[in-house]
Amino acid sequence: MITKAKGCYDLYGKEAQRFLYINNLLASLCEKYNYQYIRTPLFESSEVFHRAVGESSDLVSKETYDFVDRGDRKMTLRPEGTAGVVRSYIENKMYGDSNQPVKLYYNGTMYRYERPQAGRNRELTQFGVEVLGSDDVMVDAEIISFAYNIFRILGLNVKVKINSLGDKESRDNYRSALVDYFKPHINFLCDDCKMRLEKNPLRVLDCKVDHELDIMKNAPRMYDYLNEDSKKRFEDVQKFLSLLDVNYEIDYTIVRGLDYYSHTVFEVEVDTDNKDLQFAIAGGGRYNGLVEMLGGPQTSGIGFATGLDRVLIALEKSGIELPVSDGLDVFVMYVSETEKQFATTLVQELRMNGFSCDTEYTGRNLKSQFKQADRLNAKMLVILNDEDLKNNMLKVKNNHTKEEETIDLDYILYYLDEALLEDDECDCGECHCDGEHHEFSCHNEE
Repeated sequence: MITKAKGCYDLYGKEAQRFLYINNLLASLCEKYNYQYIRTPLFESSEVFHRAVGESSDLVSKETYDFVDRGDRKMTLRPEGTAGVVRSYIENKMYGDSNQPVKLYYNGTMYRYERPQAGRNRELTQFGVEVLGSDDVMVDAEIISFAYNIFRILGLNVKVKINSLGDKESRDNYRSALVDYFKPHINFLCDDCKMRLEKNPLRVLDCKVDHELDIMKNAPRMYDYLNEDSKKRFEDVQKFLSLLDVNYEIDYTIVRGLDYYSHTVFEVEVDTDNKDLQFAIAGGGRYNGLVEMLGGPQTSGIGFATGLDRVLIALEKSGIELPVSDGLDVFVMYVSETEKQFATTLVQELRMNGFSCDTEYTGRNLKSQFKQADRLNAKMLVILNDEDLKNNMLKVKNNHTKEEETIDLDYILYYLDEALLEDDECDCGECHCDGEHHEFSCHNEE
């Protein structure tokens, strides 16, 4: 039997519905925040990711899917979204647009060769936003609050951990301090950290192997090496976060895993006493030098990303049920050939008028069709009968209350609309339909 590749998975059924619900929510929020959708290629020149992310990062040194194509070009499957967006920003000369900053969002599959485990697959779906062309601290706060608000809307309790990596001068001073601090303890570090100490000392602080060592806990703090301008900027970011009512705390160990970050860096973590739920579900930061690094003009940038696989795990562990659709509005039933032909046109008309609708396709008898309607959780049944059709009539049954009526065909749309509204109402008496999509808003949230 042919099976899926290791670290990949099939998405279908209820899990696919939850996935689509989150995708639709994210797209809706991006519209409200005025972020425009961008799609970049699934694979790019290896140089895009290797230069942007950094050769010293684990992502490039261990996890990228690199290959040589038939034109002998070195290519890489997309491991993260920012580098491709920045490449597109440069190539399409978005920096020449007077409508700055450019606010973009992406949502697509990424590929990383790592050991598969819960929330970490080799094929993953990542959503992210980027703002290019503004260095204002208000944008830093907007990006962080955007990530924070997404998870609050989904029902998760979250907190934001922030840090500042400062400007180039601050980072250079901090790197020197880290090298001086860790060199006497180098034998206690893992092999990867020994290499990181030479190439990018900040990455030592991000080590998942050595993070519990006392030498890591007592390492110099980045904040102590920030120059005055960087400190002032970090304080201003915090002021704006307070204005936006974001639950945040300073964590001096956050450096993020990629080499292009500067100034503000942050992670969003599930806020709970349950240690099984305490993990980061989003992260990001500012990358003011990345556009130049990839050959563009000096441009400020900031963004964040979240893995939808980890979000779904957080929702499941938190016991949060998403309000996904779990059934059909209408199931159309028939027996004879003439009834079948009428069902074909009726189903299309119902669908074109906004009802979710299906019918029989396998030749089941009427009794089996009733069972199929139950399996599909159909709310209303339209039971076709040749004699009724001759009189321009239809038999309609409420599959929940079992009430049955024969109505004039010309009134089917109106009848179903009213019946479905009544079927969906709760007992509070204050439900209101939006009049277009058969959806309710209720004041009685309990």
